[in-house]
Amino acid sequence: MEGLMRKSSKLVGLAGAILALSLLAGCSSNEPDPAQRAVNAANQADQAAARADAAAQKSAAAAAQAQAAASRVEQAASDAKAAADRAEAIASKTMSGGEHHVHFHHHHHAAAAAPADAGAAPAPDAGAPPPPAPATP
Repeated sequence: MEGLMRKSSKLVGLAGAILALSLLAGCSSNEPDPAQRAVNAANQADQAAARADAAAQKSAAAAAQAQAAASRVEQAASDAKAAADRAEAIASKTMSGGEHHVHFHHHHHAAAAAPADAGAAPAPDAGAPPPPAPATP
């Protein structure tokens, strides 16, 4: 606002100088006198300065809105990447889980030892899960 006042004062001073020169020259015509033209020019310059100030304020507001929108877009992109990473991790676990094969190992050496010890119970399979614990009342 200070710059606007300084510009307006310079324009008014310039208009005064033009008025003084025109009075010294003593020229007259059908057009408005130089003083009136100077005042008109000063008014137009003042109006142009006011419009420029309003445009600058609108531009600053638009820039702030654009920055906020860019921030929201950046956050949305970050959220989408995190979701994609989670989906990829789930898909990876699902794919590796589908290919899981259970392998049973037969112990042939235990079967070969059975004829010598025919009355004994078979040895438990080392890869088998332990028997369930007895239920407690």
